[in-house]
This record gives sequence, C-alpha cells and structure tokens, in this order.
Amino acid sequence: MKSTTKILIAGFGGQGILFAGKALAYTGLKAEKEVSWLPSYGPEMRGGTANCSITIAETPIGSPIVEKPDILVAMNLPSLEKYLFETENGGVIVYDSSLISKCENREDVSIFAIPATRLASDNGLDGLANMIILGKTLKETELFSLEQIKNSLTQMVPAKKAELLEKNIKAIELGFNY
Repeated sequence: MKSTTKILIAGFGGQGILFAGKALAYTGLKAEKEVSWLPSYGPEMRGGTANCSITIAETPIGSPIVEKPDILVAMNLPSLEKYLFETENGGVIVYDSSLISKCENREDVSIFAIPATRLASDNGLDGLANMIILGKTLKETELFSLEQIKNSLTQMVPAKKAELLEKNIKAIELGFNY
C-alpha cells in the first residue's frame, strides 16, 4: 500500500455502499493506519445515490473528502460515469458488470469488471454484491489481505447475527477468487 490511498465506493442507496466502506475503514484501523470514513447519501436513501469516501494513510489525514480516488468501486452506471475520469492516473476501477454493461476504456488505470449482483443471486447471497465487489477490489489492489478483512468482519458483525457474518465472508471470498 502506498503512503495514502483514497477510495471511493459509489452506487445506489441500499446496495451496502456504506457498510463496505466501513469494513475497509475498520480494517485500516486494525492495521494501525490513519483512517477517515465519510458517508454521503441522498435524502431518499434506498434507491437514491450513495457513496463513501475512505482514506487510509501512514500519516495524519488532512481532509476526509475524496475528490480524485486511487480506487473507485462503482456499483451502478451513474456512479461509474460520474467518477470514471476523476480516478487518479495509475488507479484501479472495479465495477459491477451485472448492472453496468460496458466501461469506457482508460489506458492510464486498471479496470476490472465483476458480475457481483449476479454472483450474489446465483450463490444465495442476495444483497451481498457489495461484499463480492469488495473481495475483488482487495484482490486487485492488495490493500488488505483476505484474512485482515475477515478478522474485521468478525468484530463488526454482532454475535447474534452470526449467519450474516458467514454469508459476508463467503461473499468476500467469492469476489476475491473470481
């Protein structure tokens, strides 16, 4: 990981954008990094716009706002269109190809497609496309290891929702191994 990594996860409300961002931020905290997590969503919440800015750094973070992400995770077409050309040169873009039929090419970034929504549906993990795409993002960026994110989820998901923990871990592994 470089000294400061700026991540933007964007999509519709209800897709788990904020939870995916929180999982990254919490993993950064556990790795003893400087972290900021800034959620943003439209007033209508579910179905409206949602994005989450996460900064993970070795040194104190001046602002939580991510205008030019190093890593963009787009879970719908409006988000991809909005942030595609805002992503830093040399950055990484991961998008849900179940909901986005094509991505305009950029030679200066690495672009990865994963049918996260379809994979979630096909594997009995409805509602966990966010974790599938997060797993793919971790594999392609090497931001954190699979074990680090699993350990974070173990602490984030309450014991009374153990079945959700197992499904979240399965979804992350599915994306990571895609």
